[in-house]
Amino acid sequence: QVQLVESGGGLVQPGGSLRLSCAASGSIFSINAMHWYRTAPGKERDLVASITSSGYTYYADSVKGRFTISRDNAKNTVYLQMNSLKPEDTAVYYCNTEIVVTYGSGWTRYWGQGTQVTVSS
Repeated sequence: QVQLVESGGGLVQPGGSLRLSCAASGSIFSINAMHWYRTAPGKERDLVASITSSGYTYYADSVKGRFTISRDNAKNTVYLQMNSLKPEDTAVYYCNTEIVVTYGSGWTRYWGQGTQVTVSS
């Protein structure tokens, strides 16, 4: 059994910062790519940022230069540092990880429970 536990969401004023964390635990052999998605009110879930096991990163155009994704492989944790937050960043943020449970098996995607980020004055 694998669990993803997210933390770090909250209410912040425009221009502020938040740092999201997502820790994976349970039966884990290895973790491939790790991602952050978000679902804004009335919209579909969108990919925000990704990081591969070797550290290659991807960002959606809307967050480039403001958000930074990172990971701590020893802790099976992925982070999303969000700076210069805007009202349009308001959404539920979800982590998503590609986890290999046992050696020789393929990877499976697991989702976190989501954490609310609200940017408002």
